[in-house]
Amino acid sequence: MTINQFGRNGWTPDRIGDLNGKTYVITGTTSGTGFEAAKILLSKGAKVVMLNRNPKKAEATIKTLKEELGNHIDVLAIKMDLAEQSSVKKAAKEVLEKVPQIDALICNAAIAQVPSQTITVDGWESQMGTNYFGNFTLQALLFPRIEKSKGRIVTVGSMGYDMGLKTIKFDDLNWDKDYTPNNAYSQSKLAQIMTIYELQDRLKATGKSDVKAYACHPGSSRTNLINTSGSFMMKLIFNLMKLSPLTQTAEKGAYPQLMCATETDLDQNDFYGPTGRSNWIGPVGAHKLEPHAKDKVVANRLWEISEKETGVTWNI
Repeated sequence: MTINQFGRNGWTPDRIGDLNGKTYVITGTTSGTGFEAAKILLSKGAKVVMLNRNPKKAEATIKTLKEELGNHIDVLAIKMDLAEQSSVKKAAKEVLEKVPQIDALICNAAIAQVPSQTITVDGWESQMGTNYFGNFTLQALLFPRIEKSKGRIVTVGSMGYDMGLKTIKFDDLNWDKDYTPNNAYSQSKLAQIMTIYELQDRLKATGKSDVKAYACHPGSSRTNLINTSGSFMMKLIFNLMKLSPLTQTAEKGAYPQLMCATETDLDQNDFYGPTGRSNWIGPVGAHKLEPHAKDKVVANRLWEISEKETGVTWNI
């Protein structure tokens, strides 16, 4: 059994100090773990830049945050749909124009369990296109600003990375054959996590150690993720699960990404999330990552294909 470096109760936001002068860019903040992460960072004095696809929801979210925390909070909303490369590129351009410093980019937004194969405007299976390619492009385009700020990239993965194929299906990335909602979701999350560790290796190889990259997951948190994109049956199952002790609040689900964005001297090689039963709930800390998520040959091939597919090259 791994001993939690943060003690019996694991990591909690009590460890976050004054964040005045710090700026955090977060995707998917209108509900769930993204909302809770934004709220906690703002409560500590940070500036938060929210990237969401629905401007009306973002506006309502800012209103709610100001009602809870006060009108003094420093929060900026920028429209971005991770499912569309043109939207990601436009949003990244706006961030670079308006945000001089990025202490951490937190890639929190995702879709999950899409009932039938859906293809994005860019020609990718929707979960891979949104969860993986969308984040790959956003991270690459914001990397120069993150590097200048000696900041961090935090990818919010999922334990779903280990609930499908144990590798990337390069011969059929869009699941034209044998599509299942779970396998496609699992693939997108595995790709997200793999690329973080590949990024670490590439940064080390070029001596650019000022940027830190972390992978984490929220465990089994009571959010609207499945309600947003899942089938009727998946929604029913997950909403019943929310009533069980095997789930936790969205606030607790936000702890791993907050830890990865703010904690000093955190080991990049680890994978972070709840450390209790099945890593669904419990004290937050480092826990086991299955070896296939760090397969160097697969990760390198995925990176090269991703640059080709998106047309975006990392400036490393």
